[in-house]
Amino acid sequence: MEEKTIVCISCYYKGYDFMDEMKKLGNKIILVTSDGLKEKNWPWQAIDEVFYMPEVRPSVWNLEHLVQGFSHLMTTRKIDAVVALDDYDVEKAALIRETFRIPGMGQTTHRYFRDKLAMRQKAKDSGINVPEFTAVFNNDEVNSFIEKVPAPWVLKPRSEASASGIKKLSTKDELWDELNALGEERHLFLLESFKPGDVYHVDSLTFNKEIVFTSASKYLAPPMQVSHEGGVFRSKTLGRYSDEFKALDEANTKVLSSFGLLNGATHTEFIRAKADGKWYFLETSSRVGGAHIPDLVEASSNINIWREWAKIEDALLRSKDYEIAKPTGYYSGLIVALIKDKEPDYSVFESEEAIKFLPIDHHVGIVYKSSDPDIIQERLDSAAEKIQAEMLNILPPKSKLTS
Repeated sequence: MEEKTIVCISCYYKGYDFMDEMKKLGNKIILVTSDGLKEKNWPWQAIDEVFYMPEVRPSVWNLEHLVQGFSHLMTTRKIDAVVALDDYDVEKAALIRETFRIPGMGQTTHRYFRDKLAMRQKAKDSGINVPEFTAVFNNDEVNSFIEKVPAPWVLKPRSEASASGIKKLSTKDELWDELNALGEERHLFLLESFKPGDVYHVDSLTFNKEIVFTSASKYLAPPMQVSHEGGVFRSKTLGRYSDEFKALDEANTKVLSSFGLLNGATHTEFIRAKADGKWYFLETSSRVGGAHIPDLVEASSNINIWREWAKIEDALLRSKDYEIAKPTGYYSGLIVALIKDKEPDYSVFESEEAIKFLPIDHHVGIVYKSSDPDIIQERLDSAAEKIQAEMLNILPPKSKLTS
């Protein structure tokens, strides 16, 4: 079997299972990562070479230097695929593919999975419900928008992977103060209507334009709320035959088809507005979900999204078929919170349903699994109550919780 060479790009420590699986499938793995991550516990048994990039600021590299470095790398190595392991790396990988004519998602399509303004416009043009929005390039257009769309509004970074940087605004003066403060970075934001409601996430795998696996879940504490107010992050999976799952599956299919996704893993978010009960598309990304969502998905379905994504990439490289196992039908729940101590005492959370305790410094993280959704809800509620009362830390150490 011919060895293929895959370059994995990641400015965060993630993708362990992806690289490990790719190596097991008989491929050569080159990791390009931030120089501040040298000491992380990467799957060194799977990595053949590693190259480090200095950060201009957190998550950001000098793209010209990246291209120059890749050009040098290409002189002695034939690269078959470039994979972005984190949302911040999608742009980097697309640039490399376009520059060196490597197959995969290019810069035009990548914007639909990275730039919130581009994805809003594409969704709207495709007949998909989105919150009312506007670019903030032009003063008259902003004023016209806020005259037509009642407050509150949210001012969002177009290319952030988490809820950080989002600001909720209630008055015209507040909005203009924020816009003026942005200065030359104003064009990097968009403005949209704030719609109270329940937020959901859909995690899926696509092979040759066909969605081969879907998991749908409901946030019990949305990332935006946790990012701004602190507290406990919780999510639970939905039953595959529930009305919510069916609606989300249909909406997710329409988004990915409209956006032109061909292959890979995606994490997409929707909100069900309290005012009208309608489903609205919030955002999508061509990556595996963060915040330990893969652990939540695997607990309910027995599908490891990272490893299945690796199998898809391998099948594409070798022009062979790919088939995924039938998912199991359990319910699962996830809870993650920033705490005062470096390591939590997990003995107080032990139960038959607690199948995994996540080893994250200064955090408590638990994955639950059961055939009964009510038990999952009970476990999540009980754990949240205990964490809130005895362990929670709202202040730094800094937490990066992305979904």
